[in-house]
Amino acid sequence: MDDLQQIADNLIKGRATEVKELIQATLDAGISPKDILNKGLIPGMDVVGDKFGKKEIWLAEVLLSARAMQAAMSLLGPILAASGVKPIAKVALGTVEGDIHEIGKNLVGAMLRGGGFEVIDLGIDVAPEKFVDVVKQGVSIIGMSSLVSTSMASMKTTIEALEKAGLRKQVKVMVGGAIVTQTYADKIGADGYAPNAASAVNKAKELLGLSSLS
Repeated sequence: MDDLQQIADNLIKGRATEVKELIQATLDAGISPKDILNKGLIPGMDVVGDKFGKKEIWLAEVLLSARAMQAAMSLLGPILAASGVKPIAKVALGTVEGDIHEIGKNLVGAMLRGGGFEVIDLGIDVAPEKFVDVVKQGVSIIGMSSLVSTSMASMKTTIEALEKAGLRKQVKVMVGGAIVTQTYADKIGADGYAPNAASAVNKAKELLGLSSLS
């Protein structure tokens, strides 16, 4: 398991090239892609999330780890899919209509992928109708981000659009962003609120009744 620990350690340090090389080496050595994900990448991202939540590392360091995770999954993802390893659930993320900030959203996406979720990135300035359409495609959670006060109302509008379409009960809604609070999440009828990327994975699992998963 030393190779898997090295994957985790290099992921924590944001070394994308080394992570990909180590993954290829472990695959060549006969270690299963599932073990690489569950015993190398996920524990590594757990450490990153924990350190970020405790303010022991800075955003720039987390972004490096997120990029390393994306590089890892570009190699490992197709192999996992081919071997029949299924994600925990499918999550769609988007910065709501009227907002073009995406660093936070991208960070949450990297954390969720590291936590075993399939992530659909809807991008920025996402209209309520686009969230409705992706729910029709079978996602378990939608995550909405807002960093400017003028776009916050789009979160409420999106939830109302889901209700109007008769889809509200079949999807969990998670919200976050620098200006979003638990109080606001409760006010608009969201199912969950994540104050930062580190807590988003645990909140997503909690919403699906999977909080016992590591």
